Amino acid sequence: MIANYHTHTYRCGHAEGDEREYTEAALQAGLQILGFSDHTPYDFFDSDPRNRPMRMKPEELPGYAASVRALADKYRGRMEIRLGVEAEYYPKYFPRLLELLRENGVEYMILGQHYLGNEIGDIYSGRPCSDRKELARYVSQTAEALETGLFTYFAHPDLFHFTGSDQVYKEEMRRLCRAAKQTQTPLEINLLGLRDGRHYPDERFWRIAAEEESSVILGCDAHEPRHVSDPESEKKALRMVNELGLTLLDRVTLRPILK
Repeated sequence: MIANYHTHTYRCGHAEGDEREYTEAALQAGLQILGFSDHTPYDFFDSDPRNRPMRMKPEELPGYAASVRALADKYRGRMEIRLGVEAEYYPKYFPRLLELLRENGVEYMILGQHYLGNEIGDIYSGRPCSDRKELARYVSQTAEALETGLFTYFAHPDLFHFTGSDQVYKEEMRRLCRAAKQTQTPLEINLLGLRDGRHYPDERFWRIAAEEESSVILGCDAHEPRHVSDPESEKKALRMVNELGLTLLDRVTLRPILK
């Protein structure tokens, strides 16, 4: 890998290390491009008692942005450092989110749809589920997100843990892959899933992606500085890429969200 756009920091509440530590680890690993994409704030949680320790708070965003920009200046000429976030697409709150990100000069977003609907009172995408209606909701909501043209790529698109009919899975996920291709949005093979032995990457999904000639990118999904380099998981991902005949990108073009 020469580029990783999926990097978290301590601010999300479930990762370790600050931006400098990730940058130093990325340099040692030989990366040319490091994109920070910590879990974006969603300010509707400020007043909600069910606030989950999974994303930074709105008041932390200015410090995060300033830290990444300072490192980009410091390491200019040695490594390209970019400022992004990983964000869910919640239609009710999305315009407000864009305002917040633009105010802080965030350069790009990657889509990570961890919950459906507008999150509160809705289901987690990664729980086992056999209901076609819920899978269809996931596909429709993420396709709508891609149609905004604001997401640089789709992180762990196979996060939805469908345990129902394989035929249903193929039909719905083919719809997702076609939406990604129509919007020219790369799909991420997630190395964290490989590292931890999670239910994703799901080979069923990537067979469909290969058939639909989807473009794919590897993402470290680093929650510790040492994971910006993960040779073993990278080897497993590359083996799958080669076996299935996937079209692998070594870098992506950022889709700016700034006006």
